[in-house]
Amino acid sequence: MMAEQAVQFSCEGENLLGILHPAAGNSDIGVVIIVGGPQYRIGSHRQFVHLARTLAREGTATLRFDYRGIGDAGGALPGFENLGPDITAAIEALKRHVPGVRRVVLWGLCDAASAILLDGVHHPDVCAIVVANPWARTEAGQARTYLKHYYLRRLATPAFWKKLFSGRLSLRRAAGGLAENMAATQRKGEEDAAPYPDRMLENLLQFAGPILLILSDNDYTAREFEDYAKRSKTGRKALKKNTLTLVRLPRTDHTFSGNEGRRRVAGETTRWLAALASSRLA
Repeated sequence: MMAEQAVQFSCEGENLLGILHPAAGNSDIGVVIIVGGPQYRIGSHRQFVHLARTLAREGTATLRFDYRGIGDAGGALPGFENLGPDITAAIEALKRHVPGVRRVVLWGLCDAASAILLDGVHHPDVCAIVVANPWARTEAGQARTYLKHYYLRRLATPAFWKKLFSGRLSLRRAAGGLAENMAATQRKGEEDAAPYPDRMLENLLQFAGPILLILSDNDYTAREFEDYAKRSKTGRKALKKNTLTLVRLPRTDHTFSGNEGRRRVAGETTRWLAALASSRLA
């Protein structure tokens, strides 16, 4: 594996910093790892360092970077819905430092995955995307997720009833939380006029390239995204696309913490990239 190097590049007058992981070989595919806030280029428990080094070792040049307002980058934080310019700047930096790269894969976790679906998919050099546990949070969606994956599951456990009858659980408090979440599923806020998750699903459906969707089993964010998609005709069609590969990772949390989790993520990504390189996913 070739030596890693820091690279600086600009975005709308602000300085961004990235770490480039060159790779031996002549692959024309490069990966840009976009971080989810409030993270920076290293990632939770060095997730992105491990991932980038694994990809480079397997032959794919990779750039992980700080966008505006994060880590060592300058400027104000634009928010994940406005990362288009930062993503474009990172893609151009990767291609400039690794001239052999012609096709770019974007990799993102949480709201970085959402940023890819909102803006990254529109870049002409992006041939494929990896989105892990995308952020699709709305008040109503969060309430539905808790009702389905927390309250109903909890009611089915003997431990809940044992705790209730022993007096260690306040029935009033439990009922109040349940009622609050049920009411929230019916409320419509300003975001519901044009919710960003709908735009994500539309772009997921329209994107022509291969997609790797990674969902953790032990993660409410992943459950909320999947539930939101399945309630939408657009989302259901997107999830059934033959260009989309869905991978569920059992016993993993939102950031794939732990050695096994991060190895699984890196392994699934490298296998999928190998298939992409050999055109089996085209």
